[in-house]
Amino acid sequence: MKIAFSTLGCKLNYAETSTYERGFVAAGWEVVPWTAQADVYLINTCAVTETAEKKSRNLIRRAHKTAPEGRIVVTGCYAQLRKDQLLSIDGVWKVFGADEKKQIVPDTLAMAGVVVGEPVATLGHVRGRDPQDALGERDVWEGSRSDGSPTTTPAIASAAFGAYSSGEERTRSFLKVQDGCDNFCAYCTVPYARGRSRSLPICEVVKMARDIAAKGVKEVVLTGVNTGDFGRTGGETFLDLLKALNKVEGIERYRISSIEPNLITPEIVDWIASGTKFQRHFHIPLQSGSDTLLKRVGRRYDTALFASRIDYIRQAMERPGEPLVFFGIDVIVGLPGETEELFQETYDFLKNRIKPAFIHVFPYSRRPGTRAAEWKDQVQDSVKTERVASLEALCEQLHADFIQANKGLRSTVLWESSVKNGLMGGYTSNYIRIEQPYNKDKVNTIDDIII
Repeated sequence: MKIAFSTLGCKLNYAETSTYERGFVAAGWEVVPWTAQADVYLINTCAVTETAEKKSRNLIRRAHKTAPEGRIVVTGCYAQLRKDQLLSIDGVWKVFGADEKKQIVPDTLAMAGVVVGEPVATLGHVRGRDPQDALGERDVWEGSRSDGSPTTTPAIASAAFGAYSSGEERTRSFLKVQDGCDNFCAYCTVPYARGRSRSLPICEVVKMARDIAAKGVKEVVLTGVNTGDFGRTGGETFLDLLKALNKVEGIERYRISSIEPNLITPEIVDWIASGTKFQRHFHIPLQSGSDTLLKRVGRRYDTALFASRIDYIRQAMERPGEPLVFFGIDVIVGLPGETEELFQETYDFLKNRIKPAFIHVFPYSRRPGTRAAEWKDQVQDSVKTERVASLEALCEQLHADFIQANKGLRSTVLWESSVKNGLMGGYTSNYIRIEQPYNKDKVNTIDDIII
């Protein structure tokens, strides 16, 4: 049997797809490129925007056109939110929602007449690129409670930049420690698609980190839907997790992929700044620099708190002669009710107050079933496009300023295995991309450098 995979959306989807691939490979199935003839096509969908849903439907139709007799399996957030809509598309055999993911491999194997035995621990790899970090190969471990109730999917997503061969050196791994969200912001479908916030016990996360270290991986990125909410259901804290992971031998660098500003406590910052393996790199969602909009959509902070957390991190972690902290900030433009004046508040807050190293800009997408979708003061698409372009131009300026401010400072870089135009690359502790002539012996090593 031949199977092809396609994944849309966040790094969690890419991590989870690898779980499914591992199961099929263990059963003797052959993984083929998405454009090839296959017996089964598995699509892991996204529903964060209308565009993502459209891409998901297009992938289904393309697979059906490539192999009209093939079976198409659909999962992911779109599958959870609009199952009947997907089942109506020609070629779709089965749709698996969020609480049915553990059945994807056994049910599909059973359809093909394969007897499913005990879970296997072999590793698979996903051919795809993370939308933010453009990272490649990922390995995943997945589990569920014995009673079948929803649980976090423990996932390790190994990555060698731009490389998909299982023989490549591996330098970075995503480690999924949390899933779901309890915030129910007015514009967002994530709580409906992924469920309530839940996380793994620290002992399980540490065990997986040790497994990663045993494979020679030097850097781990902690990921989740609302990563800083770790431990809410188990009586543990995010800081407890960080301290436990910091003791794992073999892992030399950690990054936190995304954390809400209200969950970055001074205690966490002080501990990271005290001399740990956690890098000068924070990815923090702002969504809007207007207090009017933040309150309306239900965010759990205002611009004063956001700015105070950025200031605290800089004061604690930035020292003369050392690299500056990299802040990547998420912003949604065109939220309902965003007038030109309110957008300008966001623009000025970013340019003059926060001055991040990078801005991830997203146009607001009206999501059925959310409160914001019903509001009457929707912003025209043409206006959203203009505002996205404005913030992207600001991002280019701020990123250039950040790199210039770090020039001449000493840092470390983890060299990756990909080669482009005879060069190899890697990231500094504060996420600046560095390149040098390719040297095989340098792959997966950490060097002191001058930026």
